[in-house]
Amino acid sequence: MECEDVTPWVPLEFSAGAFTFGAMSSPKYRVRRATLDDLRPLGALWGTMNFAVDELARHITDFHVAESAEGVLLGAAGLAVAERQGRVHSEGFTDFALADTLRPLLWERIQAVAMNQGLLRLWTQEQAPFWSHCGLVKAEAEALEKLPAAWRGLPSAWRTRKLRDDFDAIISADKEFAVFVESERQQTARSLRRGKVLKSFVTFLAFVFLALTAGAVFYVLWRSRQLHH
Repeated sequence: MECEDVTPWVPLEFSAGAFTFGAMSSPKYRVRRATLDDLRPLGALWGTMNFAVDELARHITDFHVAESAEGVLLGAAGLAVAERQGRVHSEGFTDFALADTLRPLLWERIQAVAMNQGLLRLWTQEQAPFWSHCGLVKAEAEALEKLPAAWRGLPSAWRTRKLRDDFDAIISADKEFAVFVESERQQTARSLRRGKVLKSFVTFLAFVFLALTAGAVFYVLWRSRQLHH
């Protein structure tokens, strides 16, 4: 069992108007996104796995399939997306003897799709040891707070892996901080203006007091001279 990370932003290979992700096939197997043509074999696979066939069929484009060189579907896994996060789900294989061979190919494609879509985090409820070897660890309470609302009603036992920081949230926080700093600057400027006004008023009162005191002294001296004459 192997699990290797792939380089983010995998290049695309264009051919005949369609494209596939590079380095996601081997001489024996190929991995690609599911199409409506896969609905019948996928339905049969989901039935053997006791999955909700009708529900998954409505989300067939979530799925990525592994097939033989002859085009026979051998396995599949879904990647649902919500709130810029991905959920790996409903993996299945027609022959689980091939699971250890096909899982790394499916995982490689899922990672590349997730990175190219700018997903922030991956989640799964798959319990095969392979997924823990790929860096999807048991989700603690702090991580579960980030679980998209659409998936919170699903059973627990989540595993998760952070792919990147939420730069939008960081930028938003920076903007909020900038607004706070500007608000504080304006508040300080208003306080300084009020302080200057108060200082001017106090200075004016002091001047008036001194003027009145000087006037009173002058009046007393003048009256004293008048009385002596």
